Amino acid sequence: MSVSESKSARSNQNSAEDGASEPLSHKAIKETVRRSQEFLLGEQTSEGYWVGELLIDATLVSDTICFNHWRGKVDEEWQRKAVNHILSLQLDDGGWNIYHHGPPEVNATIKAYLALKLAGVPETDKRMLKAREVAVNLGGVPCMNTFSKLYLALLGLFPWKYVPTIPCEIILIGKWFHVNFHEMSNWTRGIIVPLSIINHFKPTRKLKNPITIDELYPEGYHERDLLLPRDPEMFTWRNLFLALDKLHKFAEKVAHMGLHPFRKRALKKSEEWMLERFEGSSGLGAIWPAMLNSLIALKALGYDDDHPQVLRAERELKLLEHETEDSVRIEPCLSPVWDTAIASVCLASSGVPKDHPKMRKAADYLIKKEIRFRGDWKYKNPTDVEPSGWAFEHENKFNPDVDDSAMVILALRKMQASDESARKAAIRRGVTWIKTFQCKDGGWAAFDKDCTMSIMEKVPFADHNAMLDPECADITARILEMLGEEGYRMDDPQVAHAVKYIKGEQELDGSWYGRWGVNYLYGTWAALRGMRALNLDMTEPWLQKGKKWLESVQLEDGGWGERCNTYDDPVYKGAGPSTPSQTAWAVMGLCAFDDPTLPSLKRGIQYLINAQAADGSWPEDETTGTGFPKVFYLKYSMYRNAWPLLALSTYQDLLEAQDSKKQ
Repeated sequence: MSVSESKSARSNQNSAEDGASEPLSHKAIKETVRRSQEFLLGEQTSEGYWVGELLIDATLVSDTICFNHWRGKVDEEWQRKAVNHILSLQLDDGGWNIYHHGPPEVNATIKAYLALKLAGVPETDKRMLKAREVAVNLGGVPCMNTFSKLYLALLGLFPWKYVPTIPCEIILIGKWFHVNFHEMSNWTRGIIVPLSIINHFKPTRKLKNPITIDELYPEGYHERDLLLPRDPEMFTWRNLFLALDKLHKFAEKVAHMGLHPFRKRALKKSEEWMLERFEGSSGLGAIWPAMLNSLIALKALGYDDDHPQVLRAERELKLLEHETEDSVRIEPCLSPVWDTAIASVCLASSGVPKDHPKMRKAADYLIKKEIRFRGDWKYKNPTDVEPSGWAFEHENKFNPDVDDSAMVILALRKMQASDESARKAAIRRGVTWIKTFQCKDGGWAAFDKDCTMSIMEKVPFADHNAMLDPECADITARILEMLGEEGYRMDDPQVAHAVKYIKGEQELDGSWYGRWGVNYLYGTWAALRGMRALNLDMTEPWLQKGKKWLESVQLEDGGWGERCNTYDDPVYKGAGPSTPSQTAWAVMGLCAFDDPTLPSLKRGIQYLINAQAADGSWPEDETTGTGFPKVFYLKYSMYRNAWPLLALSTYQDLLEAQDSKKQ
């Protein structure tokens, strides 16, 4: 949907409101809620948790084909299915995108093209010819990011001397130096450590069926196109780091002659760091990129194929695959804790009794998943707080995160467990633990505290747009929602500081940027819901401005929608097609103003009622989850079926409050 089409839809919407839409049926709301409850309860696993598939682009399957050829173990039947999956995601123009209905992207397109070529799809195949044209038009191999080029180098398809160096000595740099290992984001550390081992050994392997991708260089293959571009100004941090990269490359040569004083120690430290974090985790960092990198690093270090750690790494990667008769998909990680917390909040809020057997089972699962271990967060947050927190995945003991922890606490407050004292103790520990993560400016980030050193984004290998873990409005607002539910108010200094941060992050048009969900709809909903939980005066002008923005981007069908292109250009705010998950967010944002008679709110509720399928689910094709803005996005399968239920139940609460006032 274009911006002009969106504006037209809103114009039509306004005229429809002027004509007064038909009244909402309370019976229809209750029936929609009932169907949703039954559907969600039926999705719970026998172990007590919920987990929806995380649907992404074709890159992980493409990378796995390349990895299989690198290690010389190709399962032809698996590869056939992988090829089917990749081709099923090819766009009409021949490229591959990184979110639903998005434009072709250079890394995704070249990775898919290479994987298909390795799998034996002929260069002359029409699909390959179209892909090649798109890849070249996007800038070709020279425009790929560092991690993509490193994978090409492993196959002998890109010269190592033009891959930005990832020196393993970085793990030796502690707090005594301004720029150090723990100033990188949690997920980057997990990706970088094994890559630094790979960077040292440079384990390029000859392919059994040699190929080239020289055709993907727009000006033909020439080394002048492989150099990383410098800033036009002479004295910049980027140019300094590019100069240091040359020094690193000289040090690499010295290291391989056995003359580098710290290399042996750094390699050993990196190996130990990696192996230590295998323990209590579903693979390194429990995320696919770090897990694959760790497997390659083990092989580079000389681990045999039958070594327990190699077999363990392979097993964890395999658990992320979904293989059918004709296709194979790969998830970047699993999301049981996050999904269980969300589903529990939605079900409990909609009236499912807290002592319902399935709710009790979910509560027991969440309590069991509390991480009572002082993980990697201790380096940026060295307070003597009692360890607590929850991770996104089943097992990830070094990496609990604040957002998941807040959602779990919101869930546990509404549930009953087999051991009530354990539930209450987990909530108490979790709240205290989360509070210690507040950053200097009042906000909260995902994993670490004050991980915002902008200089880190200037290093040559920082082109994955995820080097830092900055505080953001959506997570901060969820913390405030949790604290509000716990009874905190503006007289608490931490709360006041956080509200000031939220207010400062508001855009001029009244919206808020959403870091972990797409995008301004996600951020604005979270901010308004958080402020309401604190019992703020929702008539304050800045909050009313947020309400007016939500109403201004409502679509003609009564719903709301937004695509990932808003991360590239905010002009597309609210310009996507309506989706159940994003409509639910907007509805909950409007519910924060305690007026169930709002025409915009009623139309949003009607959209959700109309959009529900007969089985109680909501169909949704769009990508509404954010991994790394502009780089990696996710479609959370649970979002479309959970958030609408919470929106409907929140609206029901408003109706009940209105009815009680009339009595």
